[in-house]
Amino acid sequence: MKRYFGVVVAIVFVVVAIVWAYRKYDTKTTESARDLNVERLRADYYDRVPWIRINPDEKTYRDEVTTFLRWYFKEVNEHQNKYGGNRQHDDYLTELTERAAKGKKDERLDEKKATYEYVRKAFDAFKGGSYAPAATFTNNGIRMDIVSFNKVTVGGEEKVRYELVIWGLPRELRIDDRGVRNVKANASFTIGWKLFDEKGKLLGEMNASGDPADRIDWPERYVKFFPPGVMLGHYDVDLMPAEFPADKEAKKKDPVPLKSVEIAFNISSRAQSGGGINAAYNWKLDVPAEWKMRPGQEWKGAQESIRPEEEIDPAKREKAAP
Repeated sequence: MKRYFGVVVAIVFVVVAIVWAYRKYDTKTTESARDLNVERLRADYYDRVPWIRINPDEKTYRDEVTTFLRWYFKEVNEHQNKYGGNRQHDDYLTELTERAAKGKKDERLDEKKATYEYVRKAFDAFKGGSYAPAATFTNNGIRMDIVSFNKVTVGGEEKVRYELVIWGLPRELRIDDRGVRNVKANASFTIGWKLFDEKGKLLGEMNASGDPADRIDWPERYVKFFPPGVMLGHYDVDLMPAEFPADKEAKKKDPVPLKSVEIAFNISSRAQSGGGINAAYNWKLDVPAEWKMRPGQEWKGAQESIRPEEEIDPAKREKAAP
């Protein structure tokens, strides 16, 4: 019996090795199939999303973006049904927790968690079918959605927060010396506000430049299946005067109420081929009550400037026209 013992041990070893190799092969095959399916899903997404970015009709866009997102998350769900995955979509939080458990101190931990929550809020709106922007614009293949505009308190001052979702900005993958991946969108922003009375006369202007606050070029870093190619961010803007001093030449000396505003958003970018892209959006609307200052509030930073009458008053512009 002893002379067969070595043979039996060898056979058991071979069987164990075969089972181990098969399981390893099966695991790698499954992982490859899973990764290939993710790439297939991304390719299908990029095939479908261009119309979402360029659809010029606001009504059909609102209907079709809901249908598009429903399709995308149905595909995500089917992928997870077949290959598994975290249905809570909080892998990033788990990553932060594991780092902390290893004793790695992160002074930006609270900031990173807040960024995750910011992205997660948008993700849940997309996934839950509640995405309904207050205004939407498209130009040169880039769509800008103003998701909401609400009064907030920032640094003890009341502001109006414009929440933005921007589709289709060119992005670039960067990998540093440590192998850390980052995706950056090529974009710079300027905004201008023109304030008018009920007759269309220019009362005042505001201008701003710079990135949106909490600009997030790569939301997929925080929530794995966030729809690709989307930028998030917001602007916090000063309240507007409810009224302006009376025109010195007017017969009536009563203050002039603010009626409407024209907001010009401009995004400058560069395509991956090197060409420049400029996307311009104009939003005209009656000024909502919550955007206005209360009586007696001071318009901080206001400055007086001289403009040609034809530029200020549309009635005089018509008279001056040949």
